[in-house]
Amino acid sequence: MPNCPCGNNQPYEKCCRPVIFGETAAPTAEALMRARYTAYVEGEIDFIIHSHTPEGRENLSREETEAWSRDSQWEGLTIVGTREGGPDDTTGKVEFKARYIQGGLKNEHHEMSDFEKIDGRWYYKDGRTVPSTVVRSAPKVGRNDPCPCGSGKKYKKCCGAA
Repeated sequence: MPNCPCGNNQPYEKCCRPVIFGETAAPTAEALMRARYTAYVEGEIDFIIHSHTPEGRENLSREETEAWSRDSQWEGLTIVGTREGGPDDTTGKVEFKARYIQGGLKNEHHEMSDFEKIDGRWYYKDGRTVPSTVVRSAPKVGRNDPCPCGSGKKYKKCCGAA
């Protein structure tokens, strides 16, 4: 049996599959987050939709969700941290990073998600993208510097032209 895509080092059949197919409820907000990631990997769009709070489903596009799931090659999930979201809590937060390749480009979706327990079941409420800091690997090219493409022209007259 292959390990679950969620990264929990357990077989899929014993990890996220029972949550996705309604055989058991996610005991924590993190467990629901892991099952939601796995549902994207496995193309289980109904679970993704139904694991949203009822209000959250109103603005959810099935077509866009399905396209993101289908058109992405999912590379892995990292749980950065959690706040609350345990078996005895009614709200929780899970910060995660989901890595995927889409259109040949590597991407990382970094989000702080809010979860809510309603009638004993965890639901995804909403999330906010966590901004990332871009660090230059080379110094910035000035307008009057030679163009890095090797043309011999100034940057502003070559690749930096508006």
